[in-house]
Amino acid sequence: MKINGLRWYIAGLLCLTAGLNYLDRQALSILIGTIQKDIPEITDAHYSIITSAFLVSYTIMYAVSGWVIDKLGTRKALAWFVTGWSFASLLHALARTAMQFSVFRFLLGATEAANFPAGVKAVSEWFPMKERALAIGIFNAGTAIGACIAAPIIVAISLAAGWRSAFIISGGLGLVWLVCWLLLFRTPRSHPMLTNAELAIIESGRTAQEAGVMKKIPLLNLLKMKEAWGCIAARMLTDPISYFLAFWVPKYLQDEHNFSLTQLGIYSSIPFAALALGNIAGGAIPRWLIGGLGWDLNRSRKTVMATATVLIPLSFILVTKISNPALAVTLLCIAMFSHAAWANITLPAEVFPKHVVGTISGIGGMMGGVMGVISQLAIGRIAATTSPFATVFTAGAVLYPLAFILVCLLVRRLGEVREIKI
Repeated sequence: MKINGLRWYIAGLLCLTAGLNYLDRQALSILIGTIQKDIPEITDAHYSIITSAFLVSYTIMYAVSGWVIDKLGTRKALAWFVTGWSFASLLHALARTAMQFSVFRFLLGATEAANFPAGVKAVSEWFPMKERALAIGIFNAGTAIGACIAAPIIVAISLAAGWRSAFIISGGLGLVWLVCWLLLFRTPRSHPMLTNAELAIIESGRTAQEAGVMKKIPLLNLLKMKEAWGCIAARMLTDPISYFLAFWVPKYLQDEHNFSLTQLGIYSSIPFAALALGNIAGGAIPRWLIGGLGWDLNRSRKTVMATATVLIPLSFILVTKISNPALAVTLLCIAMFSHAAWANITLPAEVFPKHVVGTISGIGGMMGGVMGVISQLAIGRIAATTSPFATVFTAGAVLYPLAFILVCLLVRRLGEVREIKI
């Protein structure tokens, strides 16, 4: 049986795994208060160690997982990693000490890190260059969707069946997804459900190196390229903003605008919904500019990136000047929509052959994680000062213009896959 538009089903499957990825990682932060009541020996200090265990393994494995994905192939590698993080989530239901939670959290971080390099690589395999930004936007929208739905789902399960059941169900959902992945995902040329017409679309515009037989490319050869460092620099400068928005927006609304817990549950999800829309818009708008106005990918993508580069600093600076809660949420929506539309994780798929996209994405994610750890520690110190959020938002306003300049200087033209010397 042939399926028309099969590549978009693949994009939907990737979106779903990104959502499950975030559902599993946020379960502990949602349930920690309940867990501490059940296991009072786990203090806030223990919790900080538990969360650090996740971030350390996640950062290290981001680069390692990219190499593994390029080595084993997307289908097999992501299947192993999803199996790993599903069982790591299930193990949380057995934890009774801070040490056990730390170990299981470490395993979760080590396996969840593969989601993004694998997703970007899958898109590079299944989509022509002009559609990759949209496909990655759909895939990455799953993270924001997962962040939006995690609290109500986890809380509902916990209230109905206990906090341990929440980990069992969230982990079990990953195993259900795994079955769908193994049934549906193949490389395009070996997929029995793909039509010849769609295969021609997928392979349109590919370079000889990207379409040919994969050859082993030394990592050093990749790291000698300016384009690689442009992609890596973009992640290093913009990933800390991702972590800041994910971890600190609820606290900002509570501390600066006196949101109650009920108000937070209602309104804090709105900026994350804007984040999800931004992920899709970051690919849909360039695609429209290409199809409707005849622009090339480089011009269309950089137009969106430049617009976002203006809107993010403007929103960040204004949000420190206002006192109206509704206006604060609105400005956060603009900033988070623009942050997602900038589409930093899309860059490797627009520059490199598909068989090295996982490696470049992995290194970029690892370096972004390192900068994320440093920035989180810095924010923790700043939080004890007067007007901490004004300081952090102002500092964040500088990062995107710098990242955009480096992309223009180092990556240069988007949409042209570079030939790599072997």
